[in-house]
Amino acid sequence: MSTPPTPRLLPWTGADDKPCHLLTDRDDSPLARRADQIEALQHRMGTGLLEHARVPIDDPAVDSRQLRFLSAQLRTAQRAALRVAQSHGARTTDDDTLPDLEF
Repeated sequence: MSTPPTPRLLPWTGADDKPCHLLTDRDDSPLARRADQIEALQHRMGTGLLEHARVPIDDPAVDSRQLRFLSAQLRTAQRAALRVAQSHGARTTDDDTLPDLEF
């Protein structure tokens, strides 16, 4: 008897910002591959955002609107990174004590 698949938290949300999960025993399904692509894109975007953030953070002339916008973008990137980390953690551990993070 095989072990049932662990639900994968997908890197996007559904209606009303509810989490989406994929339940499959295939890591190479079209939807799993698409989720991998989205996660890689989110990682690249977050990395680029961090590189961009150095300039306005270090600039004493930057105004509060720019810093608020940057903060919102960094929050979005962090949310995506945490979602990916939670998804990967849930798929690679038998520990049921992982916290359910709200995004």
